[in-house]
Amino acid sequence: MAVDPVRAYLQVIGRTALLSAAEEIELAQRIEVGVFAAERLRRPVEDFPATTATTRDLRRLARDGVRAKTHLIEANLRLVTSVAKRYSGRGMPFLDLVQEGNIGLIRAVEKFDYTKGFKFSTYATWWIRQAISRCLADQARTIRIPVHVGELLSKLYLRRRDLLVQLGRDPTVDELAADMSIKAARIREIEYHAREPISLDGALGHENDTSLGDLIQDTGAVVADEAAASAILRNEIRAVLATLTVREADILRLRFGFADGRPHTLDEVSRVHGVTRERIRQIEARTMTKLRHPSRAAGLRDYLT
Repeated sequence: MAVDPVRAYLQVIGRTALLSAAEEIELAQRIEVGVFAAERLRRPVEDFPATTATTRDLRRLARDGVRAKTHLIEANLRLVTSVAKRYSGRGMPFLDLVQEGNIGLIRAVEKFDYTKGFKFSTYATWWIRQAISRCLADQARTIRIPVHVGELLSKLYLRRRDLLVQLGRDPTVDELAADMSIKAARIREIEYHAREPISLDGALGHENDTSLGDLIQDTGAVVADEAAASAILRNEIRAVLATLTVREADILRLRFGFADGRPHTLDEVSRVHGVTRERIRQIEARTMTKLRHPSRAAGLRDYLT
C-alpha cells in the first residue's frame, strides 16, 4: 500500500508538543544568548581575549541556542501546514507550499523579538504567508505577476469562496468589489491579466488522445480540396487558352495574373503589346465572349461570370 506523504509528514510534525507563551519566551531568550555567544566566538582573539573556560562556555551557549531554535521551529511546523492549506489549489503541490512556509517560519524565528510582547504564532504567520505568497508569484504561474497582485488574487479567491457559501451562488464582480471595497474594474483587470495560458498540446480528457491544438484550424495551411480545385482550374485554363490566338492568350494571362500572379491594368498590357488601351479592352471583351461559348466554357462554367 502506497504511503501518503502528506499524512506521513503530519504524523511526524505532530510528535512535537505545542508551546505555551512562557515556553516561547524562554526559547527565544536562549536563541538570543546563543547568537550572542556565536558572534563573540567569531571575533578575533585580540578583540576578545577570552580564557579557555570562557571559550568553552560560549560554545556551550551557542550550541544551546541552536537547540532552542530547532525546538521553536519544530513546535510550530503545524502552524505552517495550517497556513499552507489556505493556498492549496493555486498551482503548487501542498508539500511544496509547506516547504516554502517553513522557510518563512525559520526567518520568523531569527527575527522574533520577545521583548515586544507579541505572541510568536501571530508574528510567524505573517512571515509564513509572505514566503508562500512570493513563491506562488514566482514559480506557480507560467507568466509571473507582481507579488502584490498575487496577494490581491489570494484575497479575491478567499472572499469569492466565502461569498459563495453566504449567497449559495457565485458572487458577481460588483458584489466582490463592494465586499472588498475596491473598484469592479480593478477586479476585472487583475483577473484578466492573471489568466493562466492553456497548452495546445494538452489532452482534452484523461483517456482522450485529442489535444486542443488538433481542434484549431490553421488558416495559413492549404486545405486539400481547395488545392485540388486550384490545380483543376489551372489545367482547365491552360486547355482553354490553347484554343485562342497567341495575342488573345497573352492578354488574358496578363490581365488576370496567370503569368506572374499579379493582374495587370489595361495601360500596362497596352504598353507590352504596343497598342492603345482601348484596343486591349476590345480584344479582352471579344476573347471573354469566345470563352463563354459552350464549346470552350464547359470546364470553366463555375469560374466565369
